[in-house]
Amino acid sequence: MHAHSLPSKRRKGKLTTRLREAFKKPAPSSPFQATQPQATAQRCVWVCVCARDQTPTSPHPRPIPTSPPPPPPHGLLPRDLNALGSAWGERMPELRSGVRQSRLRAKKVEDLVVQDPTDNLVVAAPTVAGRRGRGRGGRGGGRGAGRGRGGRGRGVPVINLDPDQPLEVLPGAGVGARAAGGAQPIEDIANKVLKMDGGSAEKIAGGEDEGTTSPVPEKVQVGHSPQYKVERKLGKGGFGQVYVGRRISGGTERTGPDAYEVALKFEHRNSKGCNYGPPYEWQVYSALNGCYGVPWVHYKGRQGDYYVLVMDILGPSLWDVWNSFGQLMTPNMVACIAVEAISILEKLHAKGFVHGDVKPENFLLGQPGSPDEKKLFLIDLGLASRWKESGSSGQHVEYDQKPDIFRGTIRYASVHAHLGRTGSRRDDLESLAYTLIFLLRGRLPWQGYQGENKSFLVCKKKMATSPDLLCCFCPTPFKLFLETVTNMKFDEEPNYSKLISLFDELIEPQHLRPIRIDGALKAGQKRGRLHVNPEEDEQPKKKVRLGSPANQWISVYNARRPMKQRYHYNVADARLHQHIEKGTGFTSQVYELSPIFLHKDWIMEQWENNYYISAIAGAMNGSSLVVMSKGTPYTQQSYKVSESFPYKWINKKWKEGFHVTSMTTAGSRWGVVMSRNSGYSEQVVELDFLYPSEGIHRRWENGYRITSTAATGDQAAFILSIPKRKLMDETQETLRTSAFPSNHVKEKWAKNLYIASICYGRTVS
Repeated sequence: MHAHSLPSKRRKGKLTTRLREAFKKPAPSSPFQATQPQATAQRCVWVCVCARDQTPTSPHPRPIPTSPPPPPPHGLLPRDLNALGSAWGERMPELRSGVRQSRLRAKKVEDLVVQDPTDNLVVAAPTVAGRRGRGRGGRGGGRGAGRGRGGRGRGVPVINLDPDQPLEVLPGAGVGARAAGGAQPIEDIANKVLKMDGGSAEKIAGGEDEGTTSPVPEKVQVGHSPQYKVERKLGKGGFGQVYVGRRISGGTERTGPDAYEVALKFEHRNSKGCNYGPPYEWQVYSALNGCYGVPWVHYKGRQGDYYVLVMDILGPSLWDVWNSFGQLMTPNMVACIAVEAISILEKLHAKGFVHGDVKPENFLLGQPGSPDEKKLFLIDLGLASRWKESGSSGQHVEYDQKPDIFRGTIRYASVHAHLGRTGSRRDDLESLAYTLIFLLRGRLPWQGYQGENKSFLVCKKKMATSPDLLCCFCPTPFKLFLETVTNMKFDEEPNYSKLISLFDELIEPQHLRPIRIDGALKAGQKRGRLHVNPEEDEQPKKKVRLGSPANQWISVYNARRPMKQRYHYNVADARLHQHIEKGTGFTSQVYELSPIFLHKDWIMEQWENNYYISAIAGAMNGSSLVVMSKGTPYTQQSYKVSESFPYKWINKKWKEGFHVTSMTTAGSRWGVVMSRNSGYSEQVVELDFLYPSEGIHRRWENGYRITSTAATGDQAAFILSIPKRKLMDETQETLRTSAFPSNHVKEKWAKNLYIASICYGRTVS
């Protein structure tokens, strides 16, 4: 798909339009949609929303006083016209400071997934020769992990080594451009962009190839360590390879710095984690050395081409034990693992870190025959990160979402990790829940997916699998644990004692325990062995993620001074023209209803005539409605059609001064329009498989407002922006309804809240 841009005069019209298509189709069998299949051919119907300032008009059109130029209308998705409905609303009230703080009316959140693009070509043309582009393109929201700002990712090739290898997908280089012939230089954005969103990869820092690196040394001595002979290989992880090291002279202990046998972890200096010196993991081990449940590192240093860690040698992993038990563990054993693992994570979290890759392979028992042979240890800190800022502040790190970044192992990763959200304590606990259920049941429902979009499919399955279904063959404590940890907020402090107490009924007497639970027992002493009733909570708690996937209308309302706004719902193709004509006159507009999703040739022709895209809508059959206007403030425009949400492309355009001004979908395809001189200074994305209520509220708290929405049957995406000019009233509300919100719209109008955006697609009921 190609996209061009031509400059246009600053808009002086007052028309604000929101468009969305509704597609009449047989409804799926669900309690919310109960229509009979239609006997007639499918047809497209449309929703048009028009607005006019309710103040005396002057001979010269003037813009409606709103935030940056009113965000262009957005296409709506298909819906069942006879769907029944309840509604969920959210709003951000005004603070004394003028910034809106979120207040959840009903949290029904789903996690968005990053789809893998089969990206079409997109082109953007500069302003016409002889015209000066007005205004400077604002910077996009992808400026790193600044407070309240969206991160930006550039995408890197996905490397799939092992279906269950730990992964770290980080931003990479942008896609190159080429010039096309003719008067307008044209930019091609990737013949096919690498599929990052939802793909699988290995840890980037562990990408060394044994065939191309020098062999590990036969003897090792680093720092002030004794000399060790390198013996058999224990394994290769995402961040290096581990060998047995036997002390050449001396050594009388099983563990500690005087041990006669140790574990030697080698990482090549050319591996991606060592580009700037010693591995990042070293810093984490230094901060955590002596932490309960983390193996001791006695020496570290560089020898030849390798960075070397000298550590206590440990025994089998839980994965090994699970295999030796015939790939099943008893509930009593898994309960012991649960309480001890929670205790280890509590101590690690207390140091300000989250592990980032909790799974059976990273929990090891002590050496067989040693006093610690039944003690649990947590290893592999290569993906650990801080949840708490270092230094005196000790504040929780800021929330962010970068959909092109994934860290962890696909099978056990939290849904937030899949979606590129900043890691926090809840993510380790969610991964632990999946680990426990795997050890107990021998399998997780999302195993078996293959291909470049494996992460997308796994995340979608995780979010669609309720705790009741996932734990239907597990004792009740495991379901309660999963429900609790998947319902945690980003910065919530876990109640570790309560989580441990959930498993009390499954813990056997000490002489029968297959795993030592020293840490859990200490936690129990602190709470006086309090037996918590899971059905009793100190306060009713709003659910963050629990709920059933559903397709609903999502409408967004902005506070404005009184004006006239009208909508037309279920407008057939043949009657579309007359309804659009009723709303014109404030600015020059053209539109095309095309069987092609975002018809390139027509759009380019209108660009040549100084029209810019101001509204788009798509239908399930691939047709689209595009409205283009004169008088917009835009100086350049570009658009993209993609099989998945094109975050990488959006992030690239942010760096070039573009901002998202329109979005829509047609079936599973996304259409995104970006413009220069949009009136925004920052933008971020919230993408989820359900409805990203928590993320939206956090963005509201940082001064963002929703300016574009679109959804497919799998995902919903929200673009949130900060305007260059501060708004007089920043109130914004969202509403989710099963039926088109006709009555709700009128109620909002009575409160001077007007439709700013509307779409139909994936949410949570």
